[in-house]
Amino acid sequence: MALESFPNPNPERDYHIHMEIPEFTCLCPKTGQPDFATLYLDYIPDSHCVELKSLKLYIVSYRNKGAFHEAVTNQILNDLVALTHPRFMRLTAKFYVRGGIFTNVVAEHRKPGWEPAPLVDLARFEPQSNTR
Repeated sequence: MALESFPNPNPERDYHIHMEIPEFTCLCPKTGQPDFATLYLDYIPDSHCVELKSLKLYIVSYRNKGAFHEAVTNQILNDLVALTHPRFMRLTAKFYVRGGIFTNVVAEHRKPGWEPAPLVDLARFEPQSNTR
């Protein structure tokens, strides 16, 4: 399935897009048994964003493909980076237990030269109570 993108409506600003994809399925290349995972996609777009319907259909296309956890996580990230050229993208794949082992794979891309803005800790700016 072909992934699609659309122009970033606010390319002048760094902003965080978070997606949870709870129904990822592929097949174990050794046994042919299904592997299930929740994918977490976090990215800061540059000129383009991922179109959601195409992402859904692309993810579903893995249902009958054999793939090691590490390979499929990196392949999905590579495809999304090639499509959108983001400033930053992280794909976390949390695979459900198989043989008593949970597997989490985290793959990242960072555009050369891009640095995140400093973190703003709003908790330290909480208003004080006016009760006496």
